[in-house]
Amino acid sequence: MREKILTILVIALSFIGGAVVYRYAFDGGNGTNITTINKTPVSNGVIQCKNEMTIDETGISAAVGKIYDAAVTIQNYKNNRIASSGSGFIYKKEGKYAYVMTNHHVVSGADKIIITLSDDTQIEGEVLGSDQYLDLASVKISSENVKQVATIGCSENVNLGDTVFTVGTPIGYEYRGTITRGTFSGKNRMVSVDVSNTEDWIMKVIQVDAAINPGNSGGPLVNVNGEVIGINSLKLVKDEIEGMGFAIPIEDAMKYIDVLEKGKKIERPLIGITMLNVDQTFQLIQQGIRIDADIDEGVVVISVSDDSAAAKAGLKKGDIILQIGGAKVKTAAYLKYELYKYNIGDTVEITYMRDNKAYTAKLELTKAS
Repeated sequence: MREKILTILVIALSFIGGAVVYRYAFDGGNGTNITTINKTPVSNGVIQCKNEMTIDETGISAAVGKIYDAAVTIQNYKNNRIASSGSGFIYKKEGKYAYVMTNHHVVSGADKIIITLSDDTQIEGEVLGSDQYLDLASVKISSENVKQVATIGCSENVNLGDTVFTVGTPIGYEYRGTITRGTFSGKNRMVSVDVSNTEDWIMKVIQVDAAINPGNSGGPLVNVNGEVIGINSLKLVKDEIEGMGFAIPIEDAMKYIDVLEKGKKIERPLIGITMLNVDQTFQLIQQGIRIDADIDEGVVVISVSDDSAAAKAGLKKGDIILQIGGAKVKTAAYLKYELYKYNIGDTVEITYMRDNKAYTAKLELTKAS
C-alpha cells in the first residue's frame, strides 16, 4: 500500500513540475508575456526592415494601449453636412502640428475635414495631399491635444498566422475606437480596384480576417507589439464571402507620404498609348481589331500619341503588349501597376506581338500629363 501511495505522489509531482517548466518556457517564470521585435527605422521614406522577430502573446491590451490614442475618427463634410466617416492615425508630430495618415477615398471631395481624437476632442484638419492610386492621404491638424503618435512597424516581419488588430470607426461615429482582432492571412495579394469607374488598377495588399467594415478605412492595422504594419483600405463584399479584408503595407505608404505631406502630386511615367484588354472583344471589333482566341492575356494598343515613348519605339495600333520589364501584362491594370514602379526618365523593355511574331523594344519613360 505504501509503495502505491509513493507512486501516486511521484506521478503528481511530475505533472506539477511539468506545469512549472511549461509556464517558465512561455512566461519567463514571472507570468508576463514575452514580446521581442526589432525596431524598424525609416530612412528617406524607406523602412529598414530586419528579419528577426519573435512574438509570444496571449492578449493584446498592452499593444492596444500603444496605438489607441493615436487612432482618430475622420468626418468628411460636403455642403456643411457629414457625407461620410472613416479612420486614420497620427504618424508624426512636429511643433504646432501633427499629421494624420488615412485613405484618399476617406477625404476625397471634402469641403471640410473634422478629426476626432480618442478623448472626443474635435479638430479641423487640412488635407495636404492625396493620391487615388495609392489610396493614401496626409492631413494636418493642431498638435495641442495630441497625446500619442503611432509607432511605425514593418509588414515584412509579420508571419502568416500572426495575430493583428485594427482600431477604427466602423459604421458610424458612435462606434469610434472599436478594436477588432484577427489573423495575418496573406501577403502580397494583388487585388483589382475601381479608380475611374472601371477595375483599372491593381493594389498590392495585406490580407487579414479581422473585421474591416465601412468606416474602418484609413485606420491602422497593428501587430501585437503595437506597431502599425498597414492601412486598412478595402474588403471583398459578397454574400458568400466572410473575413477577407485588405490593408496597404506600411512600407508602401511610407515611400510616398512625405511627398503628399508637402502638397506635391506623385508624378508617374507615361508610354503614350490608349489600350484595351485582349478579352474586350466587342470594343476591339469596333476598332477593327481581331485577336487570336489563343491569346488570353495582354493589352492591345488602340492608338499611339505623337512623339511619345511608344511612338519612338515603333509601337502601332493592333500590337499586343505581353510583358513590361520582364513582368507579365495580364490586363491594362497590371500594365499600369508595373509601369508605375518606374521613374520618369527610366528606360524599360517591353515585349509585344505583331502579326503572330514576338518583338522587344526599349522605351524611355516620359511624364504623364
